[in-house]
Amino acid sequence: MTENANKPDAESANDPKTRGPEVAVALLLLALGVLVVVDSLRVGIGWADDGPRSGYFPFYIGLALCASSAAILGSTLWHWRSLDEVFAERSQIATVMAMLIPMVIYIVTMLWMGIYLPSALLIGYFMRRHGHFGWRVTAAVSLTVPVAFFLVFERWFLVPLPKGPLESLLGL
Repeated sequence: MTENANKPDAESANDPKTRGPEVAVALLLLALGVLVVVDSLRVGIGWADDGPRSGYFPFYIGLALCASSAAILGSTLWHWRSLDEVFAERSQIATVMAMLIPMVIYIVTMLWMGIYLPSALLIGYFMRRHGHFGWRVTAAVSLTVPVAFFLVFERWFLVPLPKGPLESLLGL
C-alpha cells in the first residue's frame, strides 16, 4: 500500500512546476512590451496638429505590459522557493501536444500547399483520431468545410485565400 501511495508523489516530483512557465511567460511579455514601446517611440508618441500620433496609445499599452510582466517576474523570483505547485502533469502535457503538433504541421504545410487541402486533412485527422467518427462522416465534413470556405471567401466576399499547387491544377 505504501508503494502505491508513494508513486503519485514520485511522479509529481518530475512534473514541471509553475515557476518555470511563469518566468518564461513574464519574460516573453516583457520582451513584447519593450518591442511595443520601442516601435511606438520610432513612430512618435506625442501630439500632432490633428491629435495624438500613431504611437501614443501603443506606447502606454506597452508600458503597462512591461510593468505588469515585470511585477509577475519579480513576484515569481521573490517567491521562488515556495512556488512548488505542479504546473501540469505529464498526461496533461501529452494531451496539449496531441493538439499542438498537428496544428504546427498544419501551419507549416499551409505555407506551401495553400489553405484548402491542409484544412481538409487536419479536419479529417481530428475527426478520426480524437472524435472517433466513421469514414463517411469524416470524409463528408473534411471535404465540405474547405469547399464552403472557398465559396464564402473566394466567391461571395471576393477575398483570396492562400492556394497551393492543387488549386492551380484545378484552375482556381
